[in-house]
Amino acid sequence: MNRIVEKFAALKQAGRKGLVVYIGAGDPHLDATLQLALAFDRAGVSVLELGVPFSDPLADGLVNQLAAQRGLESGTTPPKLLATVAALRQKSQIPVVLYIYFNLIHKIGVEKFIRDAAAAGVDGLLVLDLPPEESENYEALMRAAGLCNIYLIAPTTPEARMELIAKRASGFIYYVSREGVTGMQAKVADTIAAMTAKIRAHTPLPIAIGFGVSSPEQARLVASHGEAVVVGSAIVNQIAEHGKSSDLVPRVAGFVKSLATAI
Repeated sequence: MNRIVEKFAALKQAGRKGLVVYIGAGDPHLDATLQLALAFDRAGVSVLELGVPFSDPLADGLVNQLAAQRGLESGTTPPKLLATVAALRQKSQIPVVLYIYFNLIHKIGVEKFIRDAAAAGVDGLLVLDLPPEESENYEALMRAAGLCNIYLIAPTTPEARMELIAKRASGFIYYVSREGVTGMQAKVADTIAAMTAKIRAHTPLPIAIGFGVSSPEQARLVASHGEAVVVGSAIVNQIAEHGKSSDLVPRVAGFVKSLATAI
């Protein structure tokens, strides 16, 4: 069974909520990405999202844009990242999702990329700019490879389209809890409860809520509405701050541990 599906089933059985952590791959370099992933696994992270560096990350706010730039500058490419995931699999079975823009997959070839990702030990793809209306061939290839195709639902998603997305997704639904791009926010959106209730009417899939969650207190609050909380920019910001420090991994892992404990 897919590691994402297994993880959410185990969380449900234990009566616990999950923590999905996003970091930019290759920021500050791929060895740090590997060491952070291992530390996150020990800290209680449920799913690791690795942002594949891209020159035009249109869904991302400044913090994650800069992480993508640092990843590009460190020489991180999709094949090198997949080699890092394969190295991670020698020591950890933490579920891994690649947060990626379609251009990178298209350049390599959809069938080849999915095959290579599965072989490396990736569990799912979140393709930011591939709508389900245009992804029939992609979804078939993902199913054949045993990978989860994860889709986004936003506060502005009409209910009819929400139903379509919910039927086509697998693994979990990523609910974008606010309009706009990724980034830290002073408070969580006040529409989360109503929107997650709407999504639940269309799917039994777990709902992971993200965009703007930046503190243990916010994570605890958001966790009451979904099966998991996604935290990205707040962690990426820590990596930016401590990226050149010898204690980068323990510093960032300590913050992630505080989020996992709060949830």
